[in-house]
Amino acid sequence: MSKRKLEVQLGAPRGFCAGVDRAIEIVERSLEKFGAPVYVRHEIVHNKYVVDQLRKKGVIFVEELEEVPDNVPVIFSAHGVPKSVPIDAQRRNMTQIDATCPLVTKVHVDAKRHNEAGRTVLLIGHEGHPEVIGTLGQLREEEILLIENKKQAETIRINNPENLSYVTQTTLSVDDTQEIITALKKRFPNIKSPPREDICYATTNRQAAVKALASNCDAVIVIGAPNSSNSNRLAEVAKTAGCEKSILIGRADELDMGWLENVNSVGVTAGASAPEFLVQELVSKLKENFNVELKEVFIATENVRFSLPSALSA
Repeated sequence: MSKRKLEVQLGAPRGFCAGVDRAIEIVERSLEKFGAPVYVRHEIVHNKYVVDQLRKKGVIFVEELEEVPDNVPVIFSAHGVPKSVPIDAQRRNMTQIDATCPLVTKVHVDAKRHNEAGRTVLLIGHEGHPEVIGTLGQLREEEILLIENKKQAETIRINNPENLSYVTQTTLSVDDTQEIITALKKRFPNIKSPPREDICYATTNRQAAVKALASNCDAVIVIGAPNSSNSNRLAEVAKTAGCEKSILIGRADELDMGWLENVNSVGVTAGASAPEFLVQELVSKLKENFNVELKEVFIATENVRFSLPSALSA
């Protein structure tokens, strides 16, 4: 029996970004330098496959420092941590290795700079996300306020509206965030913005790629973890761009082939914390079930690379 033809369009860029590459390399270099076990506070990146592979090598993931023995190396995840965490680690004589993405660190620096200038800081982001928790934790509670949507932007009460600034989580929907920023600027014309956009280049590029897929495909599959902000945003962006049949999966075995009934072209992409291996795993599964015609849809070329912490770069 012949297989039905299916066009598979691969979005590019997709998958690992420079911050994720750096974070994983930091963990692997730490294993080489210190030996197992190495402790990491929170998942180094939001991807079960990546975390499970590192566990096999001797990495122990914890949620809080209290789970880590004294006087051992501890790595902070790519999402960043509240400033209280490194202070606590120093008090306990831990060797600290910071895998925070440099683009997240930029947001922390901007928030502190605005605060030092006497401005209240508004953080646009999703409550409970590790990156948001880390950014909120750079300042005192009354100095930084969280805004999650346009409605909050239109109704939030500010004590000193003439002395106001904003920063954003790096993995948000570009379009949704712009809507919130527009609402803020309408209410507070003097609000100070970041010197450069906080949503990172990788998030922006992957969302542009998924928009291109959505406009040309009957369905879109995003590979990424359910707790990955940037992966969830990709699935949402695909739907907003007109492709209602969009789905987020962690691995190929989660995809029911019946979902592709009446689909002649499917776009495939991956969140910034999902390795290319998982994309190729899905392509192989599709080839088992369909006569696949493969093509890539290029939006941008990425050549960003971040340096390692000095403790590991030698």
